Amino acid sequence: MNAAVASADAPKTSRLDGVAGKYLTFALAGEEYGLSVLKVREIIKIMDITPVPQVPSHIRGVINLRGKVISVIDLRLKFGFPPKDYDDRTCIVVVDAATDNGTVMTGVVVDSVAEVLNISADEVEETPDFGGRVQVDAIKAVAKVKGKVKMLVDIDRALGVDGF
Repeated sequence: MNAAVASADAPKTSRLDGVAGKYLTFALAGEEYGLSVLKVREIIKIMDITPVPQVPSHIRGVINLRGKVISVIDLRLKFGFPPKDYDDRTCIVVVDAATDNGTVMTGVVVDSVAEVLNISADEVEETPDFGGRVQVDAIKAVAKVKGKVKMLVDIDRALGVDGF
């Protein structure tokens, strides 16, 4: 077999490889997002958050989760949406986020949690290109499910030290 034929038969890798799977869907500012269930530890009701001085506004503070203190980030503010008062649908999704120092348990505040969806590879597309000045690193792909668009969040990048 010649090299040209062998390379044509080799599977192509894409940024979307491994994106299909189960996602917890949630709402932020009227839009739907998805987060890999493999990153989700649990979902809890909004609770008292102890503020921490001199941190960015999207970092709401810390909570005591069964004896472990974890930081809480308001994903609405992190993504640049206007603030919203918390209500009975507001939740904290506790996630395991990869950082330079290993995996860290963090709470992310979302407007509401919807459902767990199994998103197939044929429902996923690359994140649109918005030009060089707009960074969408925290969105790993876009899914088209049941006639709606859902942004699939890369929580490691969204909560990373560099942010986006």
